[in-house]
Formats: sequence, C-alpha cells, structure tokens
Amino acid sequence: MYPNNWTSVNEIVLLGFQNLHNFKVPLFSLFLLIYILTVWENILIIVLVAFSRNLHSPMYFFLQQLSLTDLLGSTNIVPTLLQTVINEGKTIPLVNCITQLYIWGVSEAFECLLLAVMAYDRYVAICIPLRYTSIMSHRLCVTFILVSWAVGFGIVLIIVHMAATLTFCKRNTINHFFCDLIPLVELSCSDTVFVQIDLILNTVPLVFFPFMLISVSYMCIAHAILKIVSHTGRQKAFSTCSSHLAVVSMFFGVTVAIYLVPPRKQSLAISKVLSLLYTVVIPMINPLIYSLRSKEIKHSLRKCF
Repeated sequence: MYPNNWTSVNEIVLLGFQNLHNFKVPLFSLFLLIYILTVWENILIIVLVAFSRNLHSPMYFFLQQLSLTDLLGSTNIVPTLLQTVINEGKTIPLVNCITQLYIWGVSEAFECLLLAVMAYDRYVAICIPLRYTSIMSHRLCVTFILVSWAVGFGIVLIIVHMAATLTFCKRNTINHFFCDLIPLVELSCSDTVFVQIDLILNTVPLVFFPFMLISVSYMCIAHAILKIVSHTGRQKAFSTCSSHLAVVSMFFGVTVAIYLVPPRKQSLAISKVLSLLYTVVIPMINPLIYSLRSKEIKHSLRKCF
C-alpha cells in the first residue's frame, strides 16, 4: 500500500541538458545538422542498394537493413533531444515515453542481432568462399532479417510491458534527454526486482549470444586470413571486414559503457555524452564508414550523380 497523498504519474519530465545559456542555439543547430545528415545518408544507402544491380548481394542487403534501423532509432530520439535543448526540458505523456522506449529498444535489439548476422556473412565469404552463393541465398538472408525483427519485437515487448506495469507515483522527472529504461524504472515506487531480473535474462539472447557469435566468426576469419600467402590477398580479405569491425566496436563499446558498467554518482554527465554517441553520432557515422571504404557504393554514387 502507498500513502494516500501519492498521486499517479501521467506525464514524464525530461530535463535534458540544463543551464546551456548561450550554447542552446549552437547545440540545437549542431544536433539538427547531424540529424539531417543522418537521414540523408541512410536514405541514400537504402535507395542505392534497392536500385543498383551491383549492390544486390547479401552484404549490401544487410547494410541496407542497418541503415533502416539507424534511421528508425535516430528519428525516434533526435526530435525529443532537439526539444529538450531548445526548451531546456520537455514534458511528454507517460504513454508516449513507453512508446519511445519500445521503438528504441526494438531498433537496438535488431541492430545487435544484425551485426551478428553480418559477422556470419563475412565468415562464410572468407572461410567458405566457394560455397558463399549457395549458403547465403536471398531466402536465407530474408529469413535472418525477419527472425531478427521478430526476436527484437518479442523480447523488447516483454521488457517494456513489465516496465509499463510498474506504479509511478509523485516523482516524474528524468535527468536525461529521452525515455531510457533504467532512468524510467528508477522512478517507480513499486518493486522493480522482476523487471531487473527480466532485463538481465534478456541480455543473453540480445547481447551475449550475438557478441559471442561475432567473436567466434572473427576468430575463424583471422585464422583463415593468416593462411593466405599473398599480402594483397590478406589486405583484400581484411578490408572486407574492417568496416564491420569498426561498427561492432563502436556499438558494443558504447553499449557496455552505458548499461553494463556500474553507475557512479559522478558519471551522470558522462552517461549523457555516451548516450549522445549512441543515439545521435553512431547512426550518422555508420553510412560514412561503409560508403568511404566501399568501391561498389562509390561506383553507384557516381552513376547516380
């Protein structure tokens, strides 16, 4: 039982970045520019892969899906970020907060699984090149994507549903720029043990298994590359993996830093900065990493323009 003077919360206040003063407009302009670049880059990748015949391969099909999820995640978060910057905070209905959390969770869960699928694709391409076409058929690639979306939607739905059933009392202020799970759960005045246990259990299929698959795939890839006698052959084989490795390192590195490192009182500002990297910068950088290193994408761009 809760005290009678505790009222149910229907709105969530996001504090965002406080006391910006003269930096409000420059930061707003910077984040808006990054968002515009993110949208155009990812839409460009999606369209190029869809309409360029030389990009109709499993690797670019997965890259198209990566751009799609980056576009979804960025569009879900950045408009709220821009409002918190220009208004030094934002009030949103609890239902909208839960919805934002769900969309964000699905996009990140799908990206975890997608990066594992992309690592498997690189493993087959380098370690079993003669059977690559027969193994990585279009049907299998589509199946991988559909299963990844289904797993993401299902598991995140369980987590978010448990968070939504918590009781929220007088406290409704989150010192963040979007509705993240941990700050939202900390607002609850009911028992959150089951939510925390469920979150820990679901990190196994969403984070641990994909990371292990990526690690094993690249150990096999490294072993296969070391067997290549030609220096040019080694360099070519490594170049096909370097872009994916860069994306994996950024994604999992920031994820671990935000969600798995024990929180400290002095780390709130650092957590916000890492979240900015996670939600704003990485979706903009991912297309650049692939497009700058891919001759096929450069060729398709030249044909278009």
